Amino acid sequence: PLLPTTVTHAWIKLVRRTGLKPIRLHDARHTHATILLKLGVHPRIVQERLGHSSIQITLDTYSHVVPGLQEAAAARFDQAFTTRYNQQRTEASRQNVGSLSAILEVMSNKYQN
Repeated sequence: PLLPTTVTHAWIKLVRRTGLKPIRLHDARHTHATILLKLGVHPRIVQERLGHSSIQITLDTYSHVVPGLQEAAAARFDQAFTTRYNQQRTEASRQNVGSLSAILEVMSNKYQN
């Protein structure tokens, strides 16, 4: 059977062989979760990878990692509406230019006759 102490001892040997300064296996686990969250991986996925019983544990433990989530969500929401608004404005401008051209053409024809 794979015992926690066996894994820990194997980890210590591996770290020593690399010549890196000592790092606990738990630190590697924490680093893994931190990097995933900073990369934008959904907290539910991180929770599952860590084996936390609830997402609340993950969020409570790593909330300092993702302080900008609210700002990022607001920015993405704003971007969605801004993009749609700009598309509508562009289309309206095209229609207005078309209408203005038609009016100018009619007026031009009227005054030329």
